[in-house]
Amino acid sequence: MLDDIIGRYRSFLRLPDVAWLLATALITRLPIASLTLAMLMHVRALTGSFAQAGLTVGVDLAASAIAAPALGRIIDRRGPRAVMLVTGIVCPSALVFILLAERLALPLAALVAAAAIAGAFAPPITVLTRTVWRYRFDDPGERKTAFALDAVLIELAFTLGPVLVAVLLAVASPRVAFTAAFLLVALAVPVFALSPALKYWRHQPGVERRLLGPLADPRLLAVYAVTFLLLFSLGLLEIGYAGFATAAAMPAFAGILIAVNSIGSGTGGLLYGGVHLDMPVERQLPRLLLLVVLPLAAHTLTTSPWLLAALALVAGIGIAPALTVVMLLISANAPSRYATEAFTWSTTFLVGGLGAGHALGGRIVEGHGARAVFAAAAGAAALAAISALGVRQRKRKAAPADR
Repeated sequence: MLDDIIGRYRSFLRLPDVAWLLATALITRLPIASLTLAMLMHVRALTGSFAQAGLTVGVDLAASAIAAPALGRIIDRRGPRAVMLVTGIVCPSALVFILLAERLALPLAALVAAAAIAGAFAPPITVLTRTVWRYRFDDPGERKTAFALDAVLIELAFTLGPVLVAVLLAVASPRVAFTAAFLLVALAVPVFALSPALKYWRHQPGVERRLLGPLADPRLLAVYAVTFLLLFSLGLLEIGYAGFATAAAMPAFAGILIAVNSIGSGTGGLLYGGVHLDMPVERQLPRLLLLVVLPLAAHTLTTSPWLLAALALVAGIGIAPALTVVMLLISANAPSRYATEAFTWSTTFLVGGLGAGHALGGRIVEGHGARAVFAAAAGAAALAAISALGVRQRKRKAAPADR
């Protein structure tokens, strides 16, 4: 079995431009992985409050979630270049104000406003990458491997990013950690633009589109609901890790816990992408989510940092496979005229869930501690698993216009 998995990945990586595209996908995801934690700890150091820091991060993510579909619709109609240029300038410019907030004596309202602008103009690199995978691979098996590796790369980014932040928190300061995250954000668009990704872009100008776009499809709505609940759970979990580490007088350990969780997720994603399963992907989804629920529930039973790290590793195993299935279902159900917008709506529900988890988690951790946050995270993941029972995949023959 292991030889088959390795052989499948070796053949896939030999396809034209695939290795370069994967490297680009990793590098341009590092800002997402590092910015949230770095902003959380930077603003917490400025204000002395997890609630205010969680609010700032939550607003950043919420603004990104709200703006993403509009950016996706513009990309589907006019192509990605103009959106990349504007977001590549505005987002880093807004983050400068948060970086220099202490020197400029900015109040919390100004921090929140800057976070909202940065989120609304966040470069849609993840969405563009997923749309490129759809365009690059028509073969279902290759597309599954691409989305699985994409999920693994996200987890690898969420391993490297938090570790970088943790190291800088330990040896320097929250401001230095946020500076590093800012630089990664500034580099994301140039790196993506220099990659071969855009040569695979398929643009369909003048195609008729509905006002609601992908939201008119109940199959996609069901997938989006699962996405929101799963990421709501993970947003709570991240705040729970930060609260646990702070209460234990080990603030840098928050990054380690997030990284360990991502290692488990990446391992699960690699295994999932390399095996062939006869079960339809929509039936796989609730089973994969159950792999997340049980270890999250066990988080509430321990006060040991090292046992918590072990549980974080186990809890991650089902995350990347579940997100891979979500992206496969979106790719299968969305027509080509909504190719990018469908993925941006997934980002809206994904980031919206993550932001809601951060905002609520900050309140819970201050009032009731990390254990209560872990319990809420397990409950949200359980709701995601239940919701996944209603997910269906469109049964249709592939047509050139829908690839």
